[in-house]
Amino acid sequence: MVELKGDERIDYLFTDDERQVIQSPSAFAFSADAVLLADFTYLPIKRGRVMDLCTGNGVIPLYLSKRSNASIYGVEIQERLYDMALRNVKLNQLEDHIEMIHGDLREVSKQYNQQFDVVTCNPPYFKTDSKEKQNNNDYLTIARHEVYGGLTDVLQACSRLVKSGGKVSMVHRPNRLVEIMTLAETFQLAIKRLKFVHAKPNRDATMVLIEFLKDGKSDIKVEAPFYIHQENGAYTDAMKAILHG
Repeated sequence: MVELKGDERIDYLFTDDERQVIQSPSAFAFSADAVLLADFTYLPIKRGRVMDLCTGNGVIPLYLSKRSNASIYGVEIQERLYDMALRNVKLNQLEDHIEMIHGDLREVSKQYNQQFDVVTCNPPYFKTDSKEKQNNNDYLTIARHEVYGGLTDVLQACSRLVKSGGKVSMVHRPNRLVEIMTLAETFQLAIKRLKFVHAKPNRDATMVLIEFLKDGKSDIKVEAPFYIHQENGAYTDAMKAILHG
């Protein structure tokens, strides 16, 4: 058995009950962006090395481990979330498949230079504004705001970690896409795929999924938009397919 702490609970990651995940409403609970990023990400099936930055409770490595036999690593700076991630690996008996690292992605990327075939990242979306605009909960503030580094740090870390010819996938907000594209070029990351995510049809996109190729040429494919909900609020068939695992 794995110990639960404070207000933590155990949920199922998929409706097939194959992966369980420890979550906490006050510290970290995964949302659609993590699941969509994991589904969007290219993966080597049989072998390779994958790094997930800003891993939180390890939800993306848990998801990816179902799709690939590659060695998967996760980096998390917050000690409590790192501890949750460790226990999630143990809960699912994936110690031989997933390794968690407690640290700052800016430092970790220097230690694992160009060692990964794929890097994923669901980074904080919001720039560090005044304290009044941040969440009163420090865990959520760090997860959502660029307290420990911004887009420059994230993309530089991704570029350092991934091999030449390797892929990086990220989820972010559409209003920062121009900034992402500009910085990506600086770090030799060519955008290859874009997919815009909408909460419902006829609504503005709330997320964008991005795939980069290290040392690649610019040749962007914009995929069909993804809709999470139907107009009546029910999940779309596409979202159901992801959640069913």
